[in-house]
Amino acid sequence: MAVKLLRAAGQFVLDRLYPPACLLCGADTMQAGLLCGACFVRLPVLGPPCCAACAQPQASSALLGADGLCASCERRHPAWEQGRAAFVYDAAARDMILRLKYADRLEYAAFLAGHMVRAGQDILEAGALVVPVPVHRWRLLSRRYNQAVLLGRYVARARGLDYGPDVLERLRATVRLARFSRGARRQEMQGVMRVRARWRTRLRGRTVVLVDDMLTTGATATACVQALRDAGAQKVHLLVAGVVPERPGLDIDLQEMQ
Repeated sequence: MAVKLLRAAGQFVLDRLYPPACLLCGADTMQAGLLCGACFVRLPVLGPPCCAACAQPQASSALLGADGLCASCERRHPAWEQGRAAFVYDAAARDMILRLKYADRLEYAAFLAGHMVRAGQDILEAGALVVPVPVHRWRLLSRRYNQAVLLGRYVARARGLDYGPDVLERLRATVRLARFSRGARRQEMQGVMRVRARWRTRLRGRTVVLVDDMLTTGATATACVQALRDAGAQKVHLLVAGVVPERPGLDIDLQEMQ
């Protein structure tokens, strides 16, 4: 009880010295770590109807098949089982993800992860292992942190799940893949991801939730899924903060990458 009272008193003092402010615009808010009403309206929260695999929003539930898949995923299912996203990567969500990724705004991780938990509550099942998408060590040195590791830690903690921040290893740096053809992406990502040896026995038969900040082409996620399955994972789901809206000529890498 005494600890709780001290903590509450400390928070009261901090709120007086540093009033809670909107994460995006700095306007006053009732509680730290939130958005003001104006910024929240700009936030493209992702909800149904959306595809159960690629997480792309759909104009109508009538466009989804019996398994909740869009027409593209019915034709060629992604390498992962189920895919969930908290936001459409647009407007305020894009600002938050980019600031977390490139501008050292680490306070965005908790906010984004909270909404990822909301979006992925059905795939964050008991016994699942949360695994972040890795970055290459040279990129980690320049950024000093991996945003997927931060998001994964918050997600796992919120659901009381096992967390493996170093399960996957990226063996070499890769270029940005969004403008590449599917074949070029496949070639660029070939053999890039590997499960660390000490995790292999712990992965066998497990359900894994792969966590990343955003889903664009799916090439990186597909390479991660392949490595996890090769190491014995039974199922791999994908959970991201933002999904890039579908654009003509930009296709998600599917199982034919395998």
